[in-house]
Amino acid sequence: MGRPPVGRLALMAAAVGLGLLIAGIDSRPNWDDSGVTAAMLIGASAVVAAVDGHRPSLWAALVGLPVPIIEVPATGSTASIVALAFTAIGAVLGVVIRRAVRGSTER
Repeated sequence: MGRPPVGRLALMAAAVGLGLLIAGIDSRPNWDDSGVTAAMLIGASAVVAAVDGHRPSLWAALVGLPVPIIEVPATGSTASIVALAFTAIGAVLGVVIRRAVRGSTER
């Protein structure tokens, strides 16, 4: 098992960046729209998973983990861990869409 290709590393960096961006928005004092946050998490993880086409758990973790990492220490509440459920849904959707568009024989 070697190093991931440069393209995958760039996609991983983008996934973490999207997660940090969403976490930053969600942690703002006046932000009180969980539905929009959930939609952003689903959308972001779906996009990066669709680009890769494999490993939905990786993309769900990279996009979703910044939210509880930032929120739990700041608020003391573990409720933001549910972000991982939304990113898991999005990542699986992204892989399914990719396979539907490209065909299930792609690997």
